[in-house]
Amino acid sequence: MQPISRHLQLGSGVVLLTYLFLHLVNHALGIWSLDLAGRGLMLAIRLWHSTPGTILLYGAAALHFSLALRTLYGRRHWVLPATEWIRLWAGLSLPLLLIRHAVGTRLAASLYGFEPDYEKIVISLISSGTQGLQLALLAPGWVHGCLGLWLRYRHHDFMRRAKPALLALMIGLPLLSAAGFMHMTRTVEAAHAHLPAPDPKIQAHALTLDEWRHNLLVLYACLVIGAAGAGLLRNRLERRGLVKPSIDA
Repeated sequence: MQPISRHLQLGSGVVLLTYLFLHLVNHALGIWSLDLAGRGLMLAIRLWHSTPGTILLYGAAALHFSLALRTLYGRRHWVLPATEWIRLWAGLSLPLLLIRHAVGTRLAASLYGFEPDYEKIVISLISSGTQGLQLALLAPGWVHGCLGLWLRYRHHDFMRRAKPALLALMIGLPLLSAAGFMHMTRTVEAAHAHLPAPDPKIQAHALTLDEWRHNLLVLYACLVIGAAGAGLLRNRLERRGLVKPSIDA
């Protein structure tokens, strides 16, 4: 099962990394203009909100997360190199940030007909004081994916030769994305003497959306803590000889 799991993890990870790459590039387009970033957003919505795109994206996310829980449960020790700790932190912190964003955009669009564009998103973030959250949203997942690919293929000559360019891409793209979002924020603020109220569809269902965020965050935390805790308990019982080590240990 191990080779199959690795292939599934790689395939689902590539899908998610592609999503993050396109999202970061789209934010970076805001350096040039809000209109250009908006057109990029419309293309992204057509891609990821289509039936095949939705199945591919959310299927990959569910599969990748399930495999991550399996890895947490199956880990025999927690003495890890610094690179692995960074990758682990980046991978586990992404959903904490992404849940808020997904509920306020995709879920609001699916349930209440909210039509996202960058001006509405920026106004909503400024009103709620969560601009910093948006800037930090995608970088952890991007770092996690880049480090995952590097650890898997670092022994190949091409990867070694391309290391400086890959490092520049890993660091530079989130910075460009942050710069683009900050420019879009200044553009929206400059266009309005008084910032408009957030979209009425969001305001009308704000409490329900907050409840969704809270419940999803609690569920996520319970799954992660439960998988890691169950693994630690199994390891302790195995050391005491109370249970037999599993086959794939």
